[in-house]
Amino acid sequence: MAKINQNYLKLPGSYLFSAIGKKVREFEAANPDKKVIRLGIGDVTQPIAPKIIESLHAAVDEMGKAESFRGYAPDLGYDFLRNIIAEKDFRSRGCEISPDEIFISDGAKCDCGNIQEIFSTDNKIAVCDPVYPVYVDSNVMAGRTGTYDEDRGQFDGVIYMPCNAQNGFAPDIPEETPDLIYLCFPNNPTGAVITKDRLQKWVDYANDRGSVILYDAAYEAYISEPGIPHSIYECKGARNCAIEFRSFSKTAGFTGLRLGFTVIPKDLKLEGVSVHGLWARRHGTKYNGAPYIIQRAGEAVYSDAGRAQVKEQIAYYMENAKLILEGLKSAGYEVYGGMNAPYIWLKTPGLMTSWEFFDHLLGRANVVGTPGSGFGPHGEGYFRLTAFGNRENTIEAIERIRWL
Repeated sequence: MAKINQNYLKLPGSYLFSAIGKKVREFEAANPDKKVIRLGIGDVTQPIAPKIIESLHAAVDEMGKAESFRGYAPDLGYDFLRNIIAEKDFRSRGCEISPDEIFISDGAKCDCGNIQEIFSTDNKIAVCDPVYPVYVDSNVMAGRTGTYDEDRGQFDGVIYMPCNAQNGFAPDIPEETPDLIYLCFPNNPTGAVITKDRLQKWVDYANDRGSVILYDAAYEAYISEPGIPHSIYECKGARNCAIEFRSFSKTAGFTGLRLGFTVIPKDLKLEGVSVHGLWARRHGTKYNGAPYIIQRAGEAVYSDAGRAQVKEQIAYYMENAKLILEGLKSAGYEVYGGMNAPYIWLKTPGLMTSWEFFDHLLGRANVVGTPGSGFGPHGEGYFRLTAFGNRENTIEAIERIRWL
């Protein structure tokens, strides 16, 4: 008789954003006259930049001609995209990353969830708390986390690293040594960043303990302040202990096109085995490559015109973040983030739980955000808003919140 993967039964409830979507749909059905403004899920609203659209059209035309038609993409990515990523994202910042250490994919979410497959289920993971749910949930599915403790809101086999106002929402090194360390900066959900000196300490720690850092840098394009690393490979020794994930979703608005990449240096070895080789084997077996037209669109992001246009879009979202940040502060809220990231992390008013504030905000202001407890127990009492709405709706949403 066929059996199910019992680890899936350990997952508490539905995926966070599915639960939010269900609540919003029910509210809209009961209140068809209400205009709901969504500042919850981090989906972009601005159209794809003109230079990228131009490249997409050109690539589509190529697919209609026998002499330029492309079938399956190389499973690890086209050289034209890997070469330009290596040059523009890494070598220009002094990071020695070669094109063949870059694996093109359909987004950072999939890679962050799938990377754990190449590591033993005996490994213990450490995550920031609060944290992007995919890191924990994918390890639960693999059987790496133990059982869920409802009272604590944590899995018994996971090392949770509290991130709070006292430590700047960047974790301190834990007492127990983890094997796999998930770090995300600029951070989702808190919008926090980490200094190079502090990140270097994590790299030194990982090399000393034989740990691997899984570094999610999906929002690095939003960094504006000096002294904040855009890549973990800016740190000495990171090639020996770190894997980095990147995404075009928020950088260039590719949430509907799907494109990302993972970097695994060939220097990273465990038990004498190349981690790069393991991921290449997994990638080639389970993935048929991102579409040619999408990879050409990704290439256009790095052109002079593409970079200028993408920079304008990022500035647009960060102006939204500024409006949210300043509007909430003027209304008396305790607010974090919104400076080097498109997320604003606010303290819920009074003694409201994060889900109570979600219901309050939806019911009274018709604004959707994300309850902090959905990102982990240390997110309780906090709430996330995104800057990815359009300008008109963002301004209206903040005015509604101010008048609550």
